[in-house]
Amino acid sequence: MTHPLDPLSADEFRQVAALLRREKGVERPGWRIAGIELREPVKGAAPGHREARAVVWDTAGGTAHVALLDLTTDALTDWEARPGQQPNATVDEWHECDEAMRAHPDVVAALAERGITDPSLTLIDVWTYGGHRIPDAHRGRRLGWCDVWLRAAPGANPYAHPVAGLKLVVDLNTMELLEVQDTARPGFPEVQGEYDPAHVPGYAARTDRRPLEITQPEGVSFTLDGHALSWQSWRLRIGFTHREGLVLHEVGWQDGDELRPIAHRLSFAEMVVPYRDPTPQHADRTAFDIGEWGLGFMTTSLELGCDCLGEIRYLDAVLHDTAGEPVEIPHAICLHEEDNGILWKHVDGQAGAQVRRMRRMVVSTHVTVANYEYLVYWRLYEDGSIECEVRATGIMVTTPFTGEAPPYGVVVDRDTYAPIHQHFIVARLDMDVDGPTNTVVQTQTEAPPMGPDNPDGLALVQRSTPVTVEGGLDVDWASQRAWKITNPRRRNAHGAPTAYKLVPGAAIPPMLDPAAPLLRRAGVLAHQLWVTPYAPDERWPSGEFVNQSEVDEGLPVWTAAGRPVTEADVVLWYVFGIHHVPRVEDWPVMPADTVSFWLKPTGFFDANPALDVAPSH
Repeated sequence: MTHPLDPLSADEFRQVAALLRREKGVERPGWRIAGIELREPVKGAAPGHREARAVVWDTAGGTAHVALLDLTTDALTDWEARPGQQPNATVDEWHECDEAMRAHPDVVAALAERGITDPSLTLIDVWTYGGHRIPDAHRGRRLGWCDVWLRAAPGANPYAHPVAGLKLVVDLNTMELLEVQDTARPGFPEVQGEYDPAHVPGYAARTDRRPLEITQPEGVSFTLDGHALSWQSWRLRIGFTHREGLVLHEVGWQDGDELRPIAHRLSFAEMVVPYRDPTPQHADRTAFDIGEWGLGFMTTSLELGCDCLGEIRYLDAVLHDTAGEPVEIPHAICLHEEDNGILWKHVDGQAGAQVRRMRRMVVSTHVTVANYEYLVYWRLYEDGSIECEVRATGIMVTTPFTGEAPPYGVVVDRDTYAPIHQHFIVARLDMDVDGPTNTVVQTQTEAPPMGPDNPDGLALVQRSTPVTVEGGLDVDWASQRAWKITNPRRRNAHGAPTAYKLVPGAAIPPMLDPAAPLLRRAGVLAHQLWVTPYAPDERWPSGEFVNQSEVDEGLPVWTAAGRPVTEADVVLWYVFGIHHVPRVEDWPVMPADTVSFWLKPTGFFDANPALDVAPSH
């Protein structure tokens, strides 16, 4: 039986496409469907009809529309035009643009002028524009700008050899080439940019790596019933959308006969990747990977022995193309247990050693965003902690240069540099700690001045300040600032409100002038944490339509209302990521850079909840 939070099925995608075709004539080639997703039940409401939401646009007129559809009654219930806004770019457009531009005579001619006579070796890589960067002559169009890359041989790495100084401007509705921007020609320095053993000169694999086996002879300790996961005391549901990719629903802890809620919904809501290089090759290179493309659409299949080890269970994902036809991603989500060293231990002179090994439940997915890979892990621990980890790997964007290297990056190969860039990830944490009446409390440690009560200056005290009004807050490492999501209406055995703490990690500064156009588009970057009251339509921190946007329609707009957030149903928006100053060792393929943050029980339990973990043999 379908659960109200289960992702849309292949048949439901077909039903949505048929409904749109029947009611509004939405079909290819005159229309494209940018995204179809489950319209989740409003929190607290009784399960009702199964509903969907779709964003579509007319490729002739360019107008976007948002459709609401009742799948239970097979009816279109709302149809709203969104003039002047551009839906996300799509996988279909990316492939069609690559194919069309490689065959275009003007592109073939521009390549030939540079000595490139085989266009089949090129890759046309489409990026979207920020509104302030759109050429004036093409305003009002649905645009893409394209890098051109060259493979040294069939199957070789295209990102090893940029055709620097060559940029294409394309109308993505018509696949019309609007401009060939042919500027500086720094050439093709001889670099070693290959990583596939078939193309690495003199490649020889290491021979001193012995097998390492991970086995569970009695099977796994978790159960998966459809999309419902149970592991020890943990209970949750697994979801998936085209924009967010992996979603965790209704995360809770089974405490005796009581299922205690912790979080209603955990997901990534935006990913902003600005390249901090103002030269012509990179000035347009800022990506909103979630809002402009969608992590779900870019999710790749996982393989046992490569991506996941041990006793694995997989969940497939179903999405759709721009005609609404279902597209399956086999093995999109991996579920497995891992040993993670010591959970707790003490050695006593009389009683000897007591030690427990730590085990964790991992729910993971991998996303390929053109040259980069993002490996996303949500980990559940036996002590009630939740860890969110992201590993970034893949291939850096590089650019050849002549003379002195630009100061905006690091030289990684012969006459080639990789620009400094940042990866900002916005995690949307819809918390429900023991229910929806939560108050966020900012905690930090202070050192009182020396005096009679503190003669040696060693005293430290903890200060707690409730967050009463929605808005942005900042990390402060000097005071070890963190934030507790408390439930004032539920007390632990010691009289304190039950709570989970957001332990910040990987917080990076935006380093942007207040007048920078990127801050106008993504005001969320101005703070590391935002707190808002739950509202079902407030899902995207920089607004829903970030493709070609100029002004943020998300968090800065919502929080201007100054709504109260004490004893409320709160949502936390945590901004973390990678400040990537390239290393030579990141080339030609980048070892995974790992960042994470934690949600840790802080008075949620009355004592260590992992005391009952059995001793290891």
